[in-house]
Amino acid sequence: MDKAQVIASVAGDLTATEQSVDEAIARATTLVQSMIGSRSALNLSPVVGAEAQAKALEAIAALGAARQAVVACHQELAKDHRRLGYGVYAHGMDKFPEGDKVPTSGEHRLRAV
Repeated sequence: MDKAQVIASVAGDLTATEQSVDEAIARATTLVQSMIGSRSALNLSPVVGAEAQAKALEAIAALGAARQAVVACHQELAKDHRRLGYGVYAHGMDKFPEGDKVPTSGEHRLRAV
């Protein structure tokens, strides 16, 4: 594996992790919505399921903290990437900062900044 392939592999794993955490947050918020909606549909008191809903909200808060950690990880990897002299790697972006289009052939380029 050459450097570009190794970097692309890490970038792909990072992107997948970010997307997974975002998806988990979305699913957890859907759960809370479902809990509230089902309680209303069954004409139950707001007290019913309050503890379970509170736990679900705690989980969402924890997922928010996890998302912040993954974003911080992304920032640190970007710093290391530049520090090591590999330039900017723009995987998954529609445009480079200068406005150039990202290669659509599946090719990934490292660009010195």
